[in-house]
Amino acid sequence: MTCRAPSADTRETDDGSGAVRRLAPHARRFLARRSGVLVRLALWSLAETGQAFLVGHGVARAVDQGFLAGDTRRGLLWLTVALVAVLLGAPVIRGVFAELAGLTEPLRDGLVRHAVDRSLGPAAAGGPGGTDRAAVSRLANQVEIARDSFAGLVLTLRSFVFTAAGALLGLLSLHPSLLVVVLPPLSLGLGLFLVTLRPMAAAQRRALAADEALGDHAARSRAALRDLTACGTGPAVARRGAELIEDAAAAARVLAGWAAVRTAALGVAGHLPVLALLLAVPWLRGRGVTAGALLGAFTYLVQSLLPALHTLMTALGAAGSRLLVVLDRIIGPERPEPRPERTRAAEPERAGGLGSVRALAATRTEPALAAAPRPAPGAGGGAVTARATAAIPRPGDAAPHLGGRPADRARTAAVELRSVTLSYGVRAEPVLDSLDLCVAPGEHLAVVGPSGIGKSTLTRLVAGTLAPSGGEVRVDGREVTGRPPAELAALRVLVPQEAYVFSGTLSDNLTYLRPGASRADLDAAVDALGLWPLVERLGGLDAPVRPAELSHGERQLVALTRAWVSPAPLLLLDEATCHLDPAAEARAEEALARRPGTLLVVAHRLSSAVRADRVLVLDGTDAVCGTHDEVLDRSPLYRDLTGHWQGGPARRR
Repeated sequence: MTCRAPSADTRETDDGSGAVRRLAPHARRFLARRSGVLVRLALWSLAETGQAFLVGHGVARAVDQGFLAGDTRRGLLWLTVALVAVLLGAPVIRGVFAELAGLTEPLRDGLVRHAVDRSLGPAAAGGPGGTDRAAVSRLANQVEIARDSFAGLVLTLRSFVFTAAGALLGLLSLHPSLLVVVLPPLSLGLGLFLVTLRPMAAAQRRALAADEALGDHAARSRAALRDLTACGTGPAVARRGAELIEDAAAAARVLAGWAAVRTAALGVAGHLPVLALLLAVPWLRGRGVTAGALLGAFTYLVQSLLPALHTLMTALGAAGSRLLVVLDRIIGPERPEPRPERTRAAEPERAGGLGSVRALAATRTEPALAAAPRPAPGAGGGAVTARATAAIPRPGDAAPHLGGRPADRARTAAVELRSVTLSYGVRAEPVLDSLDLCVAPGEHLAVVGPSGIGKSTLTRLVAGTLAPSGGEVRVDGREVTGRPPAELAALRVLVPQEAYVFSGTLSDNLTYLRPGASRADLDAAVDALGLWPLVERLGGLDAPVRPAELSHGERQLVALTRAWVSPAPLLLLDEATCHLDPAAEARAEEALARRPGTLLVVAHRLSSAVRADRVLVLDGTDAVCGTHDEVLDRSPLYRDLTGHWQGGPARRR
């Protein structure tokens, strides 16, 4: 579960005017420092103006003064002038590209420096998860997008301006009436296109946001299918998905509407001037426009003006929007990390992404131990904090007696995490972030949260099979990191979701962690866990076991019975009952809870949490710990899960 920024974030949903205002000062400074490059680029582009002028003018003069006048030699001479003008375009383009590098490469270098500075700032500040996760994208992808889009825009804008100037001057030189016919439809199409730019940009942003939201929802739902099924939240998630699909479809319809308007603008600007010129031929001939002038006008339209206009519209519609968005992301103001709503206002906070856990600040100072299996509100909870807060009995306190367990346990916490952070990589977002947790001897703790949030990571840390990136993990007062496997086996038993059963007798499997267990111990364990039906089916405790012939649930029961027989004082169940039916799960957990020692269960069903003395809820940004009733009051996620599990909204108690 993650906290998301408000959907009204103007940087994602505005029409681009805000981004233009933010970027305009940077653009002015950048271009002002490169005035020499701009002047040289303009000089090369003036040659392109002359080229556009000569092509149409040469065709008109070849017809009027050459072929129609009976002077073939002069006609060919004018056509040669037009051909030379076309051929001279190659060195002109070469000069333009040479000068263009003086704009695009400094832009790229500046964006890279800015992206690196933005990334190094949080990294230098230190702390887990403090690096800029978008830095690689800005360096490897977005900077190149900005460079290519900027180069394309400069080329097309320059080409349109100087080519249009040459073509319009040519039309004016042939006959002023030609401008009267050509300019109105040309201006109409261009104006219609410019009008669509801002709403089209807004529609593109909304469509992109809707598509990202739908993809994010689908990815999260796919990763949490087991939780959705177990908690009964599938219908609500499906309804949310349907809403997102409708939002995406509505955004796509709006975008398609504006795309149709833009297509109409391209049609008006690209075809209407030619049609108008054809229809106006009789009128133009009556005003003294020659056949050569008409042919030259068509040459200006088809060869110069309309291709440049079409390229301009395409570039502004695609590269322009892309450049605006990317530049705003790279050099615009940094987006603040989203901050979740808090139930404890005085707590220091650092937001995290999916799988990041930040503990809530505790407001109570009493130890989290009580005399009943379900401590009353106020007697406990709050042992999970953003800072070290002990949940160990103070000297002089009465020894706890939880769930009928012996009260003569040692005062040392059964499990203690001190500011534990776990990241899979130096720059990776932490899965657990500064988590403090104390579990008292004999306590039954259930861990609840969505898939991928860090529940299994927590059990591996406590089991000593995974070393934390920071902080300290202790079991029975001893640090587990780096401890030999034999010593770890004496401290705890970890039962994973996929239970391990080996070929051999059933008795061998059950006594694997306690080879000296008596037959009476095995009978008690089999009776407590409800394993007798399997024992009888196999032919007794000394019957051979073939793991492939056992169901998933039967393998889990064997592993749970083996854990019951183990002498280790701490049992860690990582969804170890997920293949059992609810009745078998309840019987197994209750039997393991009655066993002397401490029980930590990653809950597969919410009923497991209800049976526990305390519940630890991991929701992606915070960890909330307390009794069932306390967590119902403090954790919106837990209320939602419990409400769906019970078939109605959970009540605050």
